[in-house]
Amino acid sequence: MKILWYLVLLAMALAATLVLAGQLGFLSGSVPRKLGTTDGRLSPPSQTPNSVSSQAYLYPGHPQKDYANIAPLTYTGDGDVALEKLAALLQKSERTVIVTRGPDYIHAQCTTALLKFTDDVEFWLDRPNSVIHVRSASRLGRKDFGVNRARVEAIRAQFSS
Repeated sequence: MKILWYLVLLAMALAATLVLAGQLGFLSGSVPRKLGTTDGRLSPPSQTPNSVSSQAYLYPGHPQKDYANIAPLTYTGDGDVALEKLAALLQKSERTVIVTRGPDYIHAQCTTALLKFTDDVEFWLDRPNSVIHVRSASRLGRKDFGVNRARVEAIRAQFSS
């Protein structure tokens, strides 16, 4: 019984240490070096299953192409108005900060509440096709447990309404 008590105490101490590390910013990761667009392309998806991209199809040999594939946001009318609507939506989102805002590009950071994991979300306005391409990727970890896909789909739902 005494061993069980020590194991429970150890588990609680490890959990508390993990939360403290997150709150102090040790789990936020560093900003990726390759963000933005190059020739109308966002960076490729991550090499591990922890990102989504509406441009995954542009990288046919990529090992995560199928996992990462997600549809872009669609809009009708003026692209500038659509991007402004998206920016306003992001500014209202909890634990989301817009880092870069350009005439056709947005980079935002989304942070989890407890452990302060940070994900980078990018949007690129493709005016000729009336879509906004998106890439959302975790900075740390091999898997994201569907968090990036769920985030983009929640943004899509709000953007479309």
